[in-house]
Amino acid sequence: MTETRPLRVGMVGYAFMGAAHSHAWRTAPRFFDLPLAPELTAVAGRNEEGVRAAAGKYGWASIETDWRRLIERDDIDLIDICTPGNTHAEIAIAALEAGKHVLCEKPLANSVEEAEKMTQVAQAAAERGVLSMCGFSYRRTPALALAKRMVDEGRLGEIRHVRAQYLQDWLSDADAPLTWRLDKSKSGSGSLGDIGAHSIDAAQWITGLNISGVSALLETFVKERPVGGDFVGLGGHGGSDGPRGPVTVDDAALFTARFEAKHDGGADAGSRSRTAAGPIGIFEATRFALGRKNAMRLELNGTKGSIAFDFEDMNSLQYYDSALEPDAGFRKIMVTEPSHPYAANWWPTGHGLGYEHGFTHQVVDLVTAIGAGEQPTPSFADALQVQKVLAAVEASAENASRWQNV
Repeated sequence: MTETRPLRVGMVGYAFMGAAHSHAWRTAPRFFDLPLAPELTAVAGRNEEGVRAAAGKYGWASIETDWRRLIERDDIDLIDICTPGNTHAEIAIAALEAGKHVLCEKPLANSVEEAEKMTQVAQAAAERGVLSMCGFSYRRTPALALAKRMVDEGRLGEIRHVRAQYLQDWLSDADAPLTWRLDKSKSGSGSLGDIGAHSIDAAQWITGLNISGVSALLETFVKERPVGGDFVGLGGHGGSDGPRGPVTVDDAALFTARFEAKHDGGADAGSRSRTAAGPIGIFEATRFALGRKNAMRLELNGTKGSIAFDFEDMNSLQYYDSALEPDAGFRKIMVTEPSHPYAANWWPTGHGLGYEHGFTHQVVDLVTAIGAGEQPTPSFADALQVQKVLAAVEASAENASRWQNV
């Protein structure tokens, strides 16, 4: 039996995303047959004590306190970037130019200019067989992957409406402490880029259509927050009487959108030719929706049917077929059958998956693409398109919500 060639991974960052990615790298080869064998070779972080503890906890063989050392090492094939957005461009470009494959967390960068440069370098690297992918992990949720399949099969017909929400509540406490996610110089934006980017990517991916223009509103409800306190999960609680610092990102984002028109042929070509433009959409992202913990929602309405998804019920997809069930409304599909995306490699029917499985599937798809020498998706070019939408939303909000082309 031929031994599977290793894929030696070096990860930068070890907090929330680092934990999720570590779990995925360990788990993927144990449930899926992969063309390469991932090895957790080294993890890098600035705090030696912290990164050493993370390496022991998550199973990394060695540590570095400077990400540049990971790139210099001959025993590392891929760099996994799990750091704040302001560091993505420098790390990814250096890694690709050094011949390392790259997995970079979303959003790709903190500006369109950085994302364009990363995309240019990625495209040049791909010509040398060095591949890259941006980590929009919700694409790997089985229910959303099934929704994509259904849209591609034409089961919704021509898409007319896209309705997307991403609702959380972990910042609702005005005394939640000031973290890097609330500093625009590090995060790029607030709810817009942190969670809204997922909705934008999912909507464009499932419909196969890019957003062409937006009208937007951004709001920051709490202008200052405690600079210290008890950090729990993404947030926590700071002292109400201590020093406070400015919040420089949005707390909530709202925007309407127009998608590009689809011009190909097919069963709906006649009706499509009568459509002046593509679907219309409405997007909302907030970390102030009390009671909503991780409600990443997406609904599409077409000429033949509709689908609706909510990550807080992530193992199901709501589907309405106007031909078969005109009077019945939506029906619930439990996305746990072997015929459903990714499900055959896990548990018996009805035994649901969790948040972490999206990252495992991300590793599976990335390693499979690298093994085949094919471009994994979403590519940096795909992520650049999301970055352009984020920039258009900010530009519109800064200009009294005037329409902004993407």
